[in-house]
Amino acid sequence: MGKEEYRKAFKAGEKDYQMRMLQGEKPILQVLDDILPDRGSYSEVPLGLVQIPLDQIAGTKTVARSSSFAGNFMPILREDTEFATKWANLFDSQVEEGIRDPIKAYEYMYKFYVVEGNKRVSVMKFSEAVSILGNVTRIVPKRTDEKENKIYYEFLDFYRIAPINYIWFTQEGRYAKLQEAVGKKPGETWTDDDLMKFSSLYTRFTSEYQAKGGGKLDISPGDAFLAFITLYGYDDLIEKTTSELQELVAKSWEEFGLLGQDSEIDLRMQPNQKKSLLSILHLPTPVARKLKIAFIYEKTPGTSAWTYAHELGRLHLEQTFPEEVHTVCYENGTLENIDSLLEDAIESGCDLIFTTTPPFAPASVKAAIANPKVRILNCSLNTSHRYIRTYYSRMYEAKFLMGAIAGAMAENNRLTYIADYPIYGSIANINAFALGAKMINPRAKVYLEWSTKKDTDIEEKIRETGSSCISGRDMVIPEDASRFFGIYHMDEQGPKNFAMPLWHWGKLYEQLICTILDGSWKYDDDSSTKKAINYWWGMSEGVVDVVFSKYLPIGLKRLVGLLKTSITTGAFNPFSGILYSQNGIVVDDPKRILTPEEIMTMDWLTENVIGSIPGKEELSEHAEPVMKQQGIVVKDPAVEIKEQQ
Repeated sequence: MGKEEYRKAFKAGEKDYQMRMLQGEKPILQVLDDILPDRGSYSEVPLGLVQIPLDQIAGTKTVARSSSFAGNFMPILREDTEFATKWANLFDSQVEEGIRDPIKAYEYMYKFYVVEGNKRVSVMKFSEAVSILGNVTRIVPKRTDEKENKIYYEFLDFYRIAPINYIWFTQEGRYAKLQEAVGKKPGETWTDDDLMKFSSLYTRFTSEYQAKGGGKLDISPGDAFLAFITLYGYDDLIEKTTSELQELVAKSWEEFGLLGQDSEIDLRMQPNQKKSLLSILHLPTPVARKLKIAFIYEKTPGTSAWTYAHELGRLHLEQTFPEEVHTVCYENGTLENIDSLLEDAIESGCDLIFTTTPPFAPASVKAAIANPKVRILNCSLNTSHRYIRTYYSRMYEAKFLMGAIAGAMAENNRLTYIADYPIYGSIANINAFALGAKMINPRAKVYLEWSTKKDTDIEEKIRETGSSCISGRDMVIPEDASRFFGIYHMDEQGPKNFAMPLWHWGKLYEQLICTILDGSWKYDDDSSTKKAINYWWGMSEGVVDVVFSKYLPIGLKRLVGLLKTSITTGAFNPFSGILYSQNGIVVDDPKRILTPEEIMTMDWLTENVIGSIPGKEELSEHAEPVMKQQGIVVKDPAVEIKEQQ
């Protein structure tokens, strides 16, 4: 029996050898000694007996046995050799008794290289086994700034709390996300039961993933698995049957493809200019029935300025398209009931659904995958999901004008900016405000406070700094008589409002509905790239504005009006020219303008901001869902942007 199986293995080896030769690759096993860094630049750590995933065994430690096998570990020596006889006998022994003796191997950068037991590995790979027991020594390279090295050190940290050697990622930060996705706190050790459950789900997932062609994607199975459990929930997936898992993997395929894109997000900075033939000819677009549109809110319009702004947008749609659309709204959405709210909206016949807060994005994706004929959009920025579109406004344009007003009106050069969440876009808002203040008043200092930070008394902080102008929440809350919004000045009578930024969601909703009604919605899709579409519109599209109060001097109104016109026409960008962060120069080219992607993912503060970007652990519990979906990751400061010039 062993001889016949050797012939099959030999043919598989020959085929792999020839294929690699034709592709210009090394046709035999990799040799660890050929790729190791210089001696002294790494250390060795004995791991003891370890179950080694066979698909991660890449080669041998030394060159001695490398030429006996093709690159897939199948033999390439002829049947009449002593090697072939030993291989065949070992195969027979494996069938009758199993292979009990552990191999000896080195692990280096996730891959394993055999010192003793090459034929055992070959037989087990041929038999399609999953793993083999081995006595492993880990080779740990010195820390560097290279991306692969950083990811590997994240793996080492993860391995200390969860000895899992079969999952790896292509991007930084994903081991920490995996820990969070399975419901573990940072640094929490996994139990044996945790490891068994994880292994079972990962094995079932990768089986379906590879069967569908996952090996052709430019990501690791670990990247796909993390996206999968983040989307559908780790605990829920554990309970799924194999057929249910198979169906979800198939439906999620475009999501996996997105992970391999160099640029996952396709930022649309203005409405699509393409028009349908009916639109060009100015002919009415036939409407079979009214579009039914649902808006899902996290709170109520009466208790939340954010929800109130979106409710005004919904009412704007009703007034603008009285014959074409019918809208409904769902209030008090939570992470616990969002799935049922989406299901209800879909079952009631909604053609289009807006989920108006970032934490609702995962549920929106799941609903969109299950209901491909329903258009679903989520109000968030830098959200990379192909099955939904996302939208946001370039509020930093308005914040620049607000900063200019505050800088001019601050008698003592001290301003306070009250931010909520350190998420994509919010850092740009802070920096634009500070740059606007500095343009008008070079001595202006901006004291940064966070309303979501634990144990923070912002009113006390304002008294301590003595700020004469404060930037509070953006809009008024209908059921709250407080005047602490927009830019205000504190005096003995209380806050005096100077200006307020305006989120005009109605203008955005109107233009999106027009693309559906005139048939140009489809032109935003580009099937060749499969990127996630994010609409990020601003003043030029009428989505963002600033409202002045009667207390603002007329000359300052005119100046801010000129700045607004410059931004709207594209003549000026707040993030142009030489820029300084708290830690040094960011851009030293006076002609340089930051790209939209650089503005969106900003993780540094300008030099005249006094304060810092808090980590997740510093924020209150209710900030967790927003941070999980959109929280920025603060990297080492200074100047990746400068280095790209």
